[in-house]
Amino acid sequence: MNQPDRTNRTESVHPTGSINTTGSSRTHQILCSTGALIGRPNGRDYRLLKEIVPKLECDGLELMIYPDWYTDPDALISFLKPLGFRIPVLHCEKALAEHITRGGEEEEREALRLFRINCRIAGALGADRMVFHLWNGVISDSRFENNLRVFGMLRRTAEEYGVDLLVENVICHKDPMTHWKELREAYPEIHFVFDTKMADFHRQLDLLYQDEYDWLWKENHIRHYHVNDYGGGYMDWNNLKVLPVGAGHIDFDKFFSFIRTTGYQGDFTLEATGFDQQGSIHYDMLNGQIGRVRSILAVNGCQTS
Repeated sequence: MNQPDRTNRTESVHPTGSINTTGSSRTHQILCSTGALIGRPNGRDYRLLKEIVPKLECDGLELMIYPDWYTDPDALISFLKPLGFRIPVLHCEKALAEHITRGGEEEEREALRLFRINCRIAGALGADRMVFHLWNGVISDSRFENNLRVFGMLRRTAEEYGVDLLVENVICHKDPMTHWKELREAYPEIHFVFDTKMADFHRQLDLLYQDEYDWLWKENHIRHYHVNDYGGGYMDWNNLKVLPVGAGHIDFDKFFSFIRTTGYQGDFTLEATGFDQQGSIHYDMLNGQIGRVRSILAVNGCQTS
């Protein structure tokens, strides 16, 4: 993993990915999701990161939390912290949102208990942003009023740990952009993470470029991006695979060209699965897409570490 060189460089990356208002050069960090590196085939064993990460050409990690790790989060922290990996973003464990959607006092208490564990891990490892699935799974957004109501409590909890909570445009039964608008109305200061694959699944990627949605960047709501390709059709539930950049049909030249015009200063995370059914890591694919994204950013006049 690359260590950012700060020598003789004007640093322009705001810790929460804010808009550039100073006219300084932009330095973007390319992160790799640990969900692309460890999963069921290799036992979701976070200890493997010690060997895997130094072989990657990314600038840092987005740490994906698995439910298997709830039993001993201190062991996770104690292992990862001495390694010195740059982990500016933590991806909250996904399934806890299902407790929120089901609703009721007991389910909400459990969701908040699990959420606090995620926040504690983020704080201990130095992550200042947390990606969050406010809806998830089969139940998804079927009772969105529950998710909308509980978000305020979740955000306050994250703030206790110095973490900026970012709601992702996760695929759902309705559509994520409508939910983002509802969330903005209820919580005007809300922050988001925009996922290109999730957006294209709902055929909502082009909404990012439209004047109707320019509030997303003019009001600085988007604080992080997930950059993933997609090869399926509209709401194609049988084709959910996350593809590496260039392996699907998303126009990333158009995407990055637009992002530059918004003045975005933050990071990009790549999430395409980099291991096979035996758990072996495909470093050529992982590093290849990191290099591809660096090249596209460079063409658009954006600096990377």
